Amino acid sequence: MNMHTARTVFGVDTLKMILGISVLAIRWDDAITLLTRLVDERRFTKVSFLNAHNANIAYTDPVFAEALDDFLILPDGVGVDLAAKLLYGAPFPDNLNGTDFIPAFLQASTRPLTVGLLGATRVNAEAASVKLAALAVQHRFVVIHDGYFSGSEETSVVDRIASLRPDVLLVAMGVPRQELWIARHIEAHHCTLPIAVGALLDFLSGAVPRAPLWMRQLRLEWLFRLLVEPARLWRRYVVGNPLFLWRVVGQKLSRRREATGDVE
Repeated sequence: MNMHTARTVFGVDTLKMILGISVLAIRWDDAITLLTRLVDERRFTKVSFLNAHNANIAYTDPVFAEALDDFLILPDGVGVDLAAKLLYGAPFPDNLNGTDFIPAFLQASTRPLTVGLLGATRVNAEAASVKLAALAVQHRFVVIHDGYFSGSEETSVVDRIASLRPDVLLVAMGVPRQELWIARHIEAHHCTLPIAVGALLDFLSGAVPRAPLWMRQLRLEWLFRLLVEPARLWRRYVVGNPLFLWRVVGQKLSRRREATGDVE
């Protein structure tokens, strides 16, 4: 199921267009039900998340934007909520950030699944596998490879995925590499649900700390990450967040001009 299919299944009202990317506006429990159903029905569906950072990348990278058009996209973070409020008058129903949502989805899936892990460092992937196995004891978690394989190793990595044929494949390579890798290499005979999960395995392993709960509840996790890794993340947040909102304002003004017929 890609976003075109989702438009048919859920209706246009459940999709919000953010900088050219269609994002599913759906409640937390409904999203879990949806992904569970897709796995149960073996409906091959590529899944990713939209936040301000990867929206900015897609805005200037047409190859990445085109790849995302074939993914089921879920909303992640306060940035896209602000965008939805600016453009549609209301935020997304729930923040479906992958760090919280994917473990919750796996916990809620009662039928035993095989879940492949691909990406991060080997140590972090193994530690994340142990953590997930404790959270969702009904599933089998298999570390396929770390995220640092060479081009010559790529075929063997893809072949291993095909032989395992996991129900869910968690791909943690960072944006946009993970989505482009899924788009180029993963098809229905490899797995059912390939999910681009960013830093999820690093968070689960404990190598990268999560913000305290009160900061997450105040939607300030981005600020915590900036304070922890300022050198790596200052451009993403200090420059990227205002740039994202500026581009969203541009989208709103463009829509208004189109609606009034005032198009140059």
